[in-house]
Amino acid sequence: MRAEIVSIGTELLLGQIVDTNAAHLAEEFASIGLSCTHRQTVGDNLGRLVAALQLALDRADLVVAIGGLGPTQDDLTRHALAEVSGQTLVLDSRLEAELRLLFASRNLAWVDSQLSQAMRPVESESLPNPNGTAPGLWIPVGSEKVLIALPGPPRECLPMWTEQVVPRLAVRLGKGVIHSVTVRTCGIGEAVLAEKIVDLLEGVDPTVAPYAKPAEVHLRITTAAASPAVAQEKIEPVLNQLRERVGEFIYEIGTRTLQEVLIDELRDRRQTLSVAESCTGGGLGARLTQVPGSSDVLMGGVITYTNRLKTQLLGVSESILDSVGAVSPECAEAMAVGAKDRLQTDWALSITGIAGPGGATPEKPVGLVYVGLAGPKGCQVRECRFRGSREQVRERSTQAALVLLREALQSD
Repeated sequence: MRAEIVSIGTELLLGQIVDTNAAHLAEEFASIGLSCTHRQTVGDNLGRLVAALQLALDRADLVVAIGGLGPTQDDLTRHALAEVSGQTLVLDSRLEAELRLLFASRNLAWVDSQLSQAMRPVESESLPNPNGTAPGLWIPVGSEKVLIALPGPPRECLPMWTEQVVPRLAVRLGKGVIHSVTVRTCGIGEAVLAEKIVDLLEGVDPTVAPYAKPAEVHLRITTAAASPAVAQEKIEPVLNQLRERVGEFIYEIGTRTLQEVLIDELRDRRQTLSVAESCTGGGLGARLTQVPGSSDVLMGGVITYTNRLKTQLLGVSESILDSVGAVSPECAEAMAVGAKDRLQTDWALSITGIAGPGGATPEKPVGLVYVGLAGPKGCQVRECRFRGSREQVRERSTQAALVLLREALQSD
């Protein structure tokens, strides 16, 4: 089945907003076996929007229009979809009642322009939007093609795709359900991973699609079947192949993040963790405390951005700082040991480095980071050399620390 995305909004053409929706949906298309050969972006102009949608409908079986469903004058998607599908726009009394009730429940002032969000092509089906006011649209065109309209905000668009569109597509395609499993890996690059599983990536059913994340690679395995249980049976052989080939890098088959997996593991062991950070400025602690219940494991952290505080709070010796400096394996080790001892935890992670753009020397360039881990059996330090912006270096540093902890727990 051929699919095409039409992103709508002058702000996209002006570069004021980055079109993350289209990128996400293109990945989604691949994961469920839809072929996306074209993407368009068009501004808030009815004539050009109609032309773009008609072109997409001429060459695709499924057209997803993103944006332009709001109540303002430049929200023209409904009008364009009605024209392209040859239908008239009608006011849906049920949608109007739901909108009025929503506004009343939130003590929001009602203006009649909101009624445009209750308009739909007469033969269309509205798609519920639990995170916003503008419903989506499902518009059959003949017996073979479908126009779909989704709102622009990602927090509305993406959940609606998953919860409203995908189940309808499964029924239309006669596939029962479309079922996916996500395999999350860390500590291995996308190219190396792909080389190890190249035959699986070329599979047709189930499909295996890689997604590069910050310092991780996720694999989505997708198939269609009469029921989720049957689909899972089809996926299991692929999962077994992945476990055999790259199992050491798989930290989760499901939805948990790396920090969630580590917090759960330490909780099961009844062990505790602390952190000592320099260049990441609390980023590692922030990632860990995103996990509900992390206080069962994470006892606390210390941000020592200056040498003075590294000495006062963590006990890093002045001789280390004078001889090899704060960005050194010796300092990373002393920070981890100091955090473990002073916060009285089973494990302690430390990060020290140069996030940039300043502060570098020929011997210590931007992106040089040392990650330390003190545990029940001693301390280890890993040298990392990252590329990218200051924020990318900081993010990759926290990831490297979590990967180091995971490896230690695996071998413990």
